[in-house]
Amino acid sequence: MVSFVKRILHVLKLVHREKACALTVVEIEELENIFALLLLGSFVGFPSPPTFLAVELMPFMEKEMNALYRRAEDEGDMLAEMCGILGID
Repeated sequence: MVSFVKRILHVLKLVHREKACALTVVEIEELENIFALLLLGSFVGFPSPPTFLAVELMPFMEKEMNALYRRAEDEGDMLAEMCGILGID
């Protein structure tokens, strides 16, 4: 009986860890999108940073540019995605 309870607690721990990791990954993707929008905001009407700063950071933004492209391609609903990860129906 004790081993059964331990297995159930272990499975619950793994499920909780998986949800926390998935939420962290989504948050990281959102932060990458925000960073790219801050540097390239002039394309969507946001005030842009100094040009020399954006140009110097451009070689390091390959990942963020791919994330922006993927985001524009998918056009997913972020609230629905977060609710799906958290298991809210």
